[in-house]
Amino acid sequence: MARRKHSAPRRGSLGVRPRKRASRLVPRIKSWSKVDFDAPRPLAFLGYKAGMTHVIVIDDRPGRRTYGQEIFVPVTVIETPPMIPVAARFYEATVHGFKTLTELWVDPPEYLQIWRRVKTLSVDEDHRERVMRKLEANINNVARVALLLASQPTLTGGLSKKVPDIIEIKIGGGDIKSQIDYALNILGKEIKITDVFNPGQFVDVIGVTKGKGFQGVIKRFGVKELPRWHKHRKGSRRIGSRSPGIGALSTVPQPGQMGFHRRTEYNKRIIMIGSNGYEITPAGGFPHYGIVRSDYIVLAGTVQGPPKRPIVLRWPIRSPKWTPEGPPKVVYVSLESKI
Repeated sequence: MARRKHSAPRRGSLGVRPRKRASRLVPRIKSWSKVDFDAPRPLAFLGYKAGMTHVIVIDDRPGRRTYGQEIFVPVTVIETPPMIPVAARFYEATVHGFKTLTELWVDPPEYLQIWRRVKTLSVDEDHRERVMRKLEANINNVARVALLLASQPTLTGGLSKKVPDIIEIKIGGGDIKSQIDYALNILGKEIKITDVFNPGQFVDVIGVTKGKGFQGVIKRFGVKELPRWHKHRKGSRRIGSRSPGIGALSTVPQPGQMGFHRRTEYNKRIIMIGSNGYEITPAGGFPHYGIVRSDYIVLAGTVQGPPKRPIVLRWPIRSPKWTPEGPPKVVYVSLESKI
């Protein structure tokens, strides 16, 4: 008689708990990389996922078997229209962490329609004078400088919304005084993707995954379904026992929310950056998105989320040991229909 098995490997990763819905669609960057630039520049940018295609490039990774040969690379296209800084925020270091010292807002252009996002924005000369007086009096206490950048979804080819997305981005490079001067001078002017990233480098991708709603343990954790040829009093698509005692252990697979989680993918390489969207848009446009009309960036591999999802690109916080000298040579870009 065969012995009955009383144990099984656990299902699902514990590294992504809790599996709950993201608190916001546009993620807030919680940590920044330490960079050493000669001149100040923003350390992140926001774009909108358009879709995927594939390219053929010359492999420039030393030590690989395919070094110097043509290789097939699936890529993700993210449309990145220029962003406009609408405010500069200055922080001071305290025993409880960084605290906002002051912030300076500008009157953005009317076509940006910032009033759809910020309802009570009043910018006048008195506001600027008050902020500058406080900044000059506490200039030695400034420990971090950040910009509030507003996107321009009306410039994209696949979005129908007019409400801009606002994200706070830290300024890196140079010293604090040069960062303050840069933030004050760049307010109200456009910042392009080429002002932040270089082709060929690595970036971190932060975004919200595709939502799948409330799911059971079979789909959510990959639990094996119980055999259905026996009479199961409480069903077969469930776990045998939650815990030996009252309640349930936190490591036991249970039904709940699946998808729409905030996730970070590290070290995605930039294949190319361009400004003519028609040279990357496939025939018929990207499914569920359309035509890329503004600046775009092409990343190697996949990116979380469905089309039109806001994606935040950040300078890598854990860079790989290999630093590319430049972008790989692109031999072919697939423009065939994806439908």
